[in-house]
Parts: sequence; structure tokens; C-alpha cells
Amino acid sequence: MSPPTPRIIKVIGIGAGSPGHLTQEAIAALRAVDVFLVADKGSAKDDLVAVRRAICAEFVEGVEGQDYRFVTVPDPTRGPDAERDDTAYRSGVADWHAARADRYAEVIAALPVDAVVGFLVWGDPAFYDSTIRVVDAIGERLPIVTHVVPGISAFQALAAAHSIVLHAVGQPVHITTGRRLVDEWSPSLGSVVVMLDGHLACQGLVERAPDLLIHWGAYLGLPQQTLRSGRLADVIDDVVAVRAELRAEHGWIMDVYVLSPS
Repeated sequence: MSPPTPRIIKVIGIGAGSPGHLTQEAIAALRAVDVFLVADKGSAKDDLVAVRRAICAEFVEGVEGQDYRFVTVPDPTRGPDAERDDTAYRSGVADWHAARADRYAEVIAALPVDAVVGFLVWGDPAFYDSTIRVVDAIGERLPIVTHVVPGISAFQALAAAHSIVLHAVGQPVHITTGRRLVDEWSPSLGSVVVMLDGHLACQGLVERAPDLLIHWGAYLGLPQQTLRSGRLADVIDDVVAVRAELRAEHGWIMDVYVLSPS
């Protein structure tokens, strides 16, 4: 008996929001996909789905022989991270990924075996994104072949928007999350890129390191892109206020920042 035919899954980095962020490799991958799977995270995140649809409309529609569709998959509920220690946090994320994999695998199994499945990943799939791990988990449920296409990351877009180099000459760049920032930070780290920080944890460094420079950006590459920069102690109140206003206006926000020695 022949082994089952593996499903082809493409994980495509689409950059931080602008269609101009897509590489030629990403465009070619888009045109090879039959079904794009998108997590349904509620009406507040509809804009993110709309951007994905717009990217496909620009680069795929009208190409001879190309036909595709979007399938939204309800996203499993995830518990609050702030109330968990590291062990509980890791366990919670693993459970969330497993639940996602179950739902995606069920949808993929119902598709024709030769249908190419695509996941459109904001930024780059290698940086603080769960899609590759979820696809690996799908591979434990179905035979698959995975192709990953890199994309412009949020912190690359941030550096370009501010016209800065992320590191000093010969110095490192440390990439972390808001959850870990305050405990990890020390002057020896050099520049620190902070992602997934819904509470602007850098407020906890104002007294310890008021002269740090912050370069912050939200909705990078999108029409509503907003930037702030300056000495941390001088601009943090403005960043906090602007972030809250933008989130209230749009119902969601994606932002990133870098802290650098002055």
C-alpha cells in the first residue's frame, strides 16, 4: 500500500504591512497557493485579514491560471499571559498551538489532496511568530511538506522608517519581548529590540536608565503608520498616550520599538 500523499504547505512572510515589502520569492509562493488559511480573531482584527486579501488581490488576481480562496478558522481561546509564571506560560502556549493545529489539520484534511495550502505571516515567520511551530504540529497529524518564505520583519521596517542602524559599531542587538524586558535589561546588552509588548514594559526602565533612546513605531508599512523617538524619559508618556489612542481608534495595534544607549 502506497503512503499517503503529503500536503504542501507554504508559510509566506508578507512583511510588516506594505505590499511593497513582498519579495519576488513571496509573490511566486502566493501564486502557487490554492487555499489560504487565516485565523479568525474577531472583528477587531478584520483589518489584518483585509490587508492579506488586498495583497493577494494585487499580486495574484488576474494572473492566468491562478485561482485561490480564503478559509477563516476560528482561533482557540488563549489565557492571559500576565497571570502566568514561565512554566505555566510555556504550557499555555503549547496547548494553544496544539488546539490551533487540530483545527487547521481538520480543515486541510477536507481539502483535495493536491490543494496547496498557504499561511500569510505578518513580518518574518522566524521572529516571534507561532506559524512554523503550528505547521510542525500539523505535520504530526497529517503528512505534509513545508516551504517557508522569509519576509521583512517589523524591526527591519522600524529601522528603515526611522532611518537608523539598530546597533552601534561592533555591538550586539538583543531581541526580546515586553514580558522579559525589565528582568533581562542591562547596559551590556547594547540595543534591545522589543516585540509583543502590549503594556510598554519600558516604562519600568525610566528610573534605571532615563537616557536610553527609544525608537517606536506602530502599523509599520500601513497608511496609519505612526512613529515616535527620543530620550526614553522625555517621550514615554507621549508614546503611552498615542498607543492608547490608536488602539481605541482601530480596535487593534501592532507595534515594536528599540532601546539604544544614548
